[in-house]
This record gives sequence, structure tokens and C-alpha cells, in this order.
Amino acid sequence: MLISLLVPCYNEEEALPFLYEALGKVLGECPQYEFELIFVNDGSRDKTLSLLKDLASKDSRVHYISFSRNFGKEAAMYAGLSAAKGEWVGLLDADMQDPPSLLPQMFEMLEKDECDIVATRRVSRKGEPPIRSWFARRFYHLINRFTDVEIVDGARDFRVMRRPVVDAILSLGERQRFSKGIFAWVGFRTKWLEFENVERIAGETKWSFWKLFRYAIEGIVSFTTAPLRIATFTGFFLSFAAFAYLVYYFIHAIIYRIWDKVAGYPSLLSFMLFIGGMVLMALGVIGEYLAKTYIEVKRRPLYVIAEDNKKEEGEKK
Repeated sequence: MLISLLVPCYNEEEALPFLYEALGKVLGECPQYEFELIFVNDGSRDKTLSLLKDLASKDSRVHYISFSRNFGKEAAMYAGLSAAKGEWVGLLDADMQDPPSLLPQMFEMLEKDECDIVATRRVSRKGEPPIRSWFARRFYHLINRFTDVEIVDGARDFRVMRRPVVDAILSLGERQRFSKGIFAWVGFRTKWLEFENVERIAGETKWSFWKLFRYAIEGIVSFTTAPLRIATFTGFFLSFAAFAYLVYYFIHAIIYRIWDKVAGYPSLLSFMLFIGGMVLMALGVIGEYLAKTYIEVKRRPLYVIAEDNKKEEGEKK
């Protein structure tokens, strides 16, 4: 049986040798399977592509796909899944935060247990900045309150899937992808394998706080319309509050005869600024969904491939 292992890469020149060595040990421990290693170079600016070409020249199992520029990890995962030919498909990061040593156990679970996916989740965030961990936990709490599918806290993209699961994921042709949500949305029977957080073996993380924040917004917008409903309910509430305040002020003016006095400028200004801020926030929420719709209807490809060693070899033949 053929197993495809997919690895998205972006500026992973320092980590790739460690990963390839670790994968070599794993493959040696599982002689009952055949493997193909699919590395997707997501427009790296370092020597990642050169290293992949060198690995491909020495190991026929290595398949590399190189993008014309950086399209993002989501596009790289989709490209790798599209190229995978295995009956089982595994997905892991190049920085060794997804320990390859867990793969034999994942293969065993998938073979023996009645499940379609063996996925992993971190049970701790040791080594991660506290503020980043706090925001991550708040994100999972928030998105699980608003969405119909459960996205497990600490879930990694690191998983092994059967072919029907991969086909289901590829059938979702949306352009702005949030894979953690997609994995949960397609369903199928999932077994979870827990492990302690592992720090990156080399190089620097590509996920800044701002990028993670944008990714979180993308996930919320992709899988729930709750922000639109919140904006609507907030509008109704403020309208009701403004009407109630108007009635109160009218009655108060009649009782105390203060309609001929000029007062209340500070409170009026604060109230107007508050209402204006809420209106702008609601417009921003609507704008997020409108922008997403605009990107989807253009139907641009998720990525552009500059080099593909397997395709080139096929053309030569």
C-alpha cells in the first residue's frame, strides 16, 4: 500500500535536513508500506528548493512542487493533497514540531482502529509566548461557540487520512481556506493522538502574531455568519436604547421644565461617537464577508506551479 507524506515548506533550509533524516528512520521502521514524500516549496527565498532538488536526485520517493511565489500554507497543503497518489495521506510541518516519530503509531491506529483519520493535538503550549497561548485558547473557545462543527483546541494539521477523506477535502473548492475547519466540516471518524508541545528544531517561525490574528479572522468568517448576526442584534439594541433614552429625556423635560435650557453636549457627543463606532464596526464585519465573496467569485487558482519534478520526468518520458 502506498502512503503519501505531504510537507509544506517555506524558508525551511535549516530544518529540512533534520526532517528528511527523521522521515528516513520512520520509513525504515515501516517496510510493509511504500512511500512517496511530497514537498511543496511555497515560494521560499532561501535554499529550500535547492535542497529539495538534491534530495529528489538521490531519492526517487521525493516529489517536490515549487510555487512561482509565496501563496501560503493553505495553498501548499491543497497542492500537496492534489498531487498525492497514496491510499493513505499524511500531513506534517517541516519544522519538526510535528514529530515524525509518531507516524508509525498513527499508521498502526489507522490500520487497527475503525477510523478514517488519525489526527494529533497538543496537550500543552510549553515554550510558546503566554500572550499567544491565551489568544489561541480564546480563539478556539470563540469559534466553537459560533460554528456547527467542533474544532479541537490544540489540534494540529499533523494527521494521516484515508483516500475518501482526502477526496472530500479536495472537493471543497473555496479559495480562502481554513483547513482546521475543513477537516472538522468533512466529518469522518477521527481518532486523536495527544503529545506535548515540541519547539521548532531550527530556523524561525513564519507565523507572527499579526498573521495568526488574520488567520483566526479568516477561520471565523469562513465557518460562521455569527458576526453578521451580532452586528444586527447590536443595531437593534442600540436603536431600542436610543428610543428609550429619548422617551426618558422627553418626560424628564416636561416634569422639570428644562426644554428651554441648553445642556448635555458631553453626553450627546459621547453617545454619537459610540453609535458611530458601532456603525463602522458593523460595516467592517459586512466588508469582511463582502471581500471574501469578491475573492471567491474571481475564481483565481489557489497557486501557480513553477516547477514539478514528477511532471517534468513524465514529460521527458
